[in-house]
Amino acid sequence: MKKAIFLLLLTAAISDYSMAQKQDYVIPAVDIKKMDGTTFNTANIKNDGKPMIIDFWATWCSPCKAELNAIAEDYEEWQKETGVVLYAISIDDARNVDKVAPYVNGKGWEYIVLSDVNGDFKRAMNVNNVPHVFVINGNREVVYQQNSAAPGDDKKLYEIVKKVAKGEKIN
Repeated sequence: MKKAIFLLLLTAAISDYSMAQKQDYVIPAVDIKKMDGTTFNTANIKNDGKPMIIDFWATWCSPCKAELNAIAEDYEEWQKETGVVLYAISIDDARNVDKVAPYVNGKGWEYIVLSDVNGDFKRAMNVNNVPHVFVINGNREVVYQQNSAAPGDDKKLYEIVKKVAKGEKIN
């Protein structure tokens, strides 16, 4: 009996792991906030069939800010070549959310910046820590994700976005 229960639990764990590794899932619909405080439903994350990036970050996360600042340097070129739109989702809580707008405005980011103060979207996307970046295809499906940041990751991300823009599969 113990062996049967163990095998059942092992099978369930492997199944859960496999689902966690699967990439092609659709963005969940969750209410979060725009920079002006109005509500935004993530079902409205769209880009007319072109690629999108959803980047979870926080003002207290140095690697997050470094990554988004690196992307900002070439973002206009990325948009011209691929049509990509980047949604920067701040996970700053109620104590820090007032730091988001001054930081974003100071950096002049051209991204769509949204706040997930309660962490609802973060949980729906299974984000445990930041930075966590998702690449979304034109069907609103997650085709790639990365949960870290290192120098040069912005170049790798751009290569992935270019493939998605061409309709190529991501390995």
